[in-house]
Amino acid sequence: MVEAPARKGNPGVRLSVLRKENLTPHMIRIVAGGEGLRDFQPNAFTDAYVKVIFKVPGVEYPEPFDLQRIRAEFPREQCPRMRSYTVRSYDEAAGELVLDFVVHGDEGLAGPWAMRAQPGDELLLSGPGGVYAPRADAGWHLLVGDEAALPAIAASLEVMPAGARAHVFLLVSDASEEQPLVTKADAQITWLHRSSGADLAAAVKALPWPGEDVHAFVHGEAGFVRELRRYLFAERGVAKESVSISGYWREGKNDEAWREEKAAERARERA
Repeated sequence: MVEAPARKGNPGVRLSVLRKENLTPHMIRIVAGGEGLRDFQPNAFTDAYVKVIFKVPGVEYPEPFDLQRIRAEFPREQCPRMRSYTVRSYDEAAGELVLDFVVHGDEGLAGPWAMRAQPGDELLLSGPGGVYAPRADAGWHLLVGDEAALPAIAASLEVMPAGARAHVFLLVSDASEEQPLVTKADAQITWLHRSSGADLAAAVKALPWPGEDVHAFVHGEAGFVRELRRYLFAERGVAKESVSISGYWREGKNDEAWREEKAAERARERA
């Protein structure tokens, strides 16, 4: 994800888990709220994201909790870990903020936390950031992603008006991971399954190109994102300002390793 920086020096938004729901075998929805929600400042992006902050077990942090101070005063190995998650929805009147977590058993950091979360558990956030919302005057929309991008794509479809044209390609493990998607748009939604060997980039390339005035959102695993970056910019000549595109994760790497790799790639590009 191309991320706008979270607010520095922010003490964090301290919420409590209200309830959770198993959306699919590998997607858990966490609904959070509490008095701390008054510190959350929503934005207009449909890919609005927060940094979920995970404290290192056994480390005592100063109060009020302040990431900037902690990073300045604590050794790196004691600093909290963070993971980026799309705000699936925010309801000020109901006092609820919703995040959807991909879960693969005990693998990773955030997934296992969501799997074990119980009402009353603390949920500490920083942000939100964001860069994308579907352009109202676009000729058509292209939305492409995997499970990691599904919350942002679902939120984007929900705000599209009647008559908007959209082609949506979503890659999930199998049919059990498909979710109902609500939209007023004229949306052609294609679900693809890893279990059947589906190729997400190939499916997008096979789409008869509807026209030049496209607004695209392409996010997920870095491999297909890189391939579609070349396709959209080099082969289709889409303007960069008309595309939100980024690898949220890379196969075989954890979040920290993937961030380091992306930083190294950016440094090489600047050199």
